[in-house]
Amino acid sequence: MQTVFFGGGTPTLLPPGDLIAILAAIDAQFGLAPDAEVTTEANPETVDQGMLADLRAGGFTRMSLGMQSAVPHVLAVLDRVHSPGRPEKCVAWARAAGFDHVSLDLIYGTPGESDADWAVSLDSALAAGPDHISAYSLIVEEGTRLAARIRRGELPMPDDDVLADRYLMADERLAAAGLHWYEVSNWAADDRAQCRHNRLYWTAGDWWGVGPGAHSHISGVRWWNVRHPAAYAQRLSADLSPGQAREVLSDEERAIERIMLQTRLASGCPVGDLSPAGHAAAEQAAEDGLASKDAFDAGFVRLTRHGRLLADAVIRGITA
Repeated sequence: MQTVFFGGGTPTLLPPGDLIAILAAIDAQFGLAPDAEVTTEANPETVDQGMLADLRAGGFTRMSLGMQSAVPHVLAVLDRVHSPGRPEKCVAWARAAGFDHVSLDLIYGTPGESDADWAVSLDSALAAGPDHISAYSLIVEEGTRLAARIRRGELPMPDDDVLADRYLMADERLAAAGLHWYEVSNWAADDRAQCRHNRLYWTAGDWWGVGPGAHSHISGVRWWNVRHPAAYAQRLSADLSPGQAREVLSDEERAIERIMLQTRLASGCPVGDLSPAGHAAAEQAAEDGLASKDAFDAGFVRLTRHGRLLADAVIRGITA
């Protein structure tokens, strides 16, 4: 196996010994490549210097820390609270432990967040010295406390124009600091700092998901597990598959997904993969400044900075 990713929640609520034991079981069952990328996500409040040292010694190579924001009142709206400067300390501890790569996750567009707040979060993240930053616009999920507060009118919905401005602020600041986008929401210091595991998703690779609600994909077949931990554990105890459902993608569906995902990458989507209508739409996107004209002439659809703000619209056009 080339990559392993512990995520989908807060894996570091488990003791490091348990995470290391799971990784060892994966290695024994499937075999890990000598240079395998092994990532765990972490809430900064759930790890300390000793735990990070243990994880690194146990075979983990990459940390992804959920910073979200450096501003207390923004974190409060997100129901996330960590001590001032805690994510920055975690980056320093991870570096001291010998982690090859450290990433920080940020969220922009939280109700009540100002441009100045977002600038503080970006500057704080960069000052910590990670070699990878992910920045995502806030998505209000139904069933969450935040969704209920917005529905009651206590907080405003995120504004699309504000989200666009925040994205541009992020791209400008991160690029100036030497982190360059390689996927619409992800920036890295160089090719080695890019998340190899996530690139599997974006390049139609194969992966096997383990755990409640985990999704998997092998050669055009996608399946997903039951979501509730109790139901998942019950099925395993009964020696039954935890899979809930699956779908087999047609050749056309796989082609469309490949175009959608490749277009989000800085490397771009080959123009030769497009239908005649998609080719015409890509040419128009280049004329409109949403895709690079030089890249189009060289045979690729590569989004410009402005095009990244309208990525969904560009993708709808070229998958026609």
